[in-house]
Amino acid sequence: MSAIRAIRQVAVPLVARRTLCTATAVPRVGGMRVASLASSRVIASRGFMSSAKRFGEGSTDVTLSQKLQEELNYEKETGGSLEDVPQFLKDFKSHDVWTIEETPSHDEVTLSRKFGNESLRLIFSTGDVQQAEDEFNEDGEVAENEDDDTGSLYPLRASLTLTKPNVPGCLNLDLMIQDGSFVVDNISYYDDAKVGTELTAEADWKRRGLYIGPQFDTLDVAVQDEFDHFLQERGIDSSLGQFIPQYAEYKEQREYVNWLGKVKSFIDN
Repeated sequence: MSAIRAIRQVAVPLVARRTLCTATAVPRVGGMRVASLASSRVIASRGFMSSAKRFGEGSTDVTLSQKLQEELNYEKETGGSLEDVPQFLKDFKSHDVWTIEETPSHDEVTLSRKFGNESLRLIFSTGDVQQAEDEFNEDGEVAENEDDDTGSLYPLRASLTLTKPNVPGCLNLDLMIQDGSFVVDNISYYDDAKVGTELTAEADWKRRGLYIGPQFDTLDVAVQDEFDHFLQERGIDSSLGQFIPQYAEYKEQREYVNWLGKVKSFIDN
């Protein structure tokens, strides 16, 4: 979700909910209502049926379609064309180190690369995109980030796997990307590389119950430092830590615009 869209949502004033039906006074005789519950149901049913028939599909379809179009126009005007490649992405691809793999309508993104005889695969999700640089206070105002000079940075979870062709097992690291830095949560080793790398329900089931390794911050500080050097040498550094949140927001925005278009098309047809 773009920061602009989030601000718009906070800025919209609260509107009292509209009731779906309006109560009508019913005459009483001797303290009892004359109209029966059954008759009131018949009246309500007739009113709904005649309304639906008159509008063909639904009385709210046109209005909903118009609002979706307004939102779609706004996102395209403020976010630019989906065909435009942002500069940060051009710069990232120009280094020709990581390969980006992502599927439209899916929220996961995979970065992969080779390092010597190692294959690295890093997966993150656009579902974790959160507003970290612009936080909203209780009054709905936007609090400026005092030290924001590196662009949009959001805390994201990521999973990194390392495999070697001559080794049957693999390393798996659970990471958190925050403020442009990678924070290691834990490091797992799987004896079977397929169990550690396959994204299937069967592999996920096999991983359950296996020892996932100690919490990273409980390791000796010297060991933690060497692991940090190990990752930085393989490109898991601040440069990548700044790129991933930007790309997550970029993809989330594209998916949102596509979603608006698909929903509107469904309502219109």
